[in-house]
Amino acid sequence: MKLGLHISDFTWAGGAPELRFKLADIAKRAEDGGVDRISVMDHVWQIGHIGPPEHEMLEAYTALGFLAAKTERVKLLTMVTAVVYREPGLLAKAMTTLDVLSGGRAILGIGAAWNAEESAGLGLLFPPVAERFERLEEAILICRQMWSDDDAAFSGKHYQLARTLNSPQALSRPHPPILIGGSGEKKTLKLVARYADACNISAYDVPEAARKLAVLREHCANEGRDYAEIEKTAQTRFDLGLKGENVNKTIDQVHALAEAGFSVAHGSMVNVSVPGQLDLLAEQVIPAIGKF
Repeated sequence: MKLGLHISDFTWAGGAPELRFKLADIAKRAEDGGVDRISVMDHVWQIGHIGPPEHEMLEAYTALGFLAAKTERVKLLTMVTAVVYREPGLLAKAMTTLDVLSGGRAILGIGAAWNAEESAGLGLLFPPVAERFERLEEAILICRQMWSDDDAAFSGKHYQLARTLNSPQALSRPHPPILIGGSGEKKTLKLVARYADACNISAYDVPEAARKLAVLREHCANEGRDYAEIEKTAQTRFDLGLKGENVNKTIDQVHALAEAGFSVAHGSMVNVSVPGQLDLLAEQVIPAIGKF
C-alpha cells in the first residue's frame, strides 16, 4: 500500500511571505518520510468544506513546478485538474513541461470540474455537466495524441487543433499516467475503464468505495479492459492527532482501504504544517502500511 499526500490548505502561520518556505519543507519532509506522491487542488479559491473562498489558494501547475524543484522522488499531480480551466493543448504542454523538469514524475489528474462559483468569479469556462464530460473525453484524447508520435490535426466537437506538435516530449513512457478523479458510476468510472491508468475514488465510506470499485470492474469487462491494469487510489483524510493519539486509528483506516481493493491511500493531512506531524507519518504510519 502506498500513501499520497494531498495539500489542500495553504492558510498557515506567517501568511504569504512564509508560504514558500513552509510548502517546500512539507514536501521535503513528506518525500524523505516515504510518501509516494504529492498533489495539490486545481482550484483558484479555497473550497467550502476546508475554509472560506478568501483563504489562500495557489494556482496548481505553478505550485507543482515549484514542488518539482524542491523534490527528487515523489510523483506530482493535481487532484484533479478541472478540464474546462485550460485548453487541452496547453494542458498537455504544461504537463509535459512538469514531466520533463521533474525527471519523469508527473501524473495527469483530471476530471470534469464542479466549482461553478469560482469559475463565475474569475470568468472561467463552465458549461453544463454533459458538455464538461464531452470536453473531458476530448481532452484526454488530445493529451494522448500529443504524447505520441502523431502530430496530426485533432478535430472534435469542442476542440480543434491544427497540429498536435509537442516538443520536448514527455519523459514518462509511454506517457505520463492519466488519473481520472471522481466516483460517478455512469460517466466517470466508464471513462476510467476506457482511458485511465488510475482512478481516484472518494473513500470516506469504505464499503461504498468498495462498491464503486465493483462498478469499475464491470465497466472494464464491458470495455474489454484489464481491471488489474488500473491503479486504484482512495481519496481520504489523515488525522494523526497533535500528539499521535490517532496513529493506530489511521493505520486501521488505511488497512481497511487495502482490504477493499485500493493500492494507494491519498489524502489531506490535518495539521500538516504543525511540527512533528510528518515525523509521525514517516516513523509510525508509513512503515506499518507498507506491509499491507
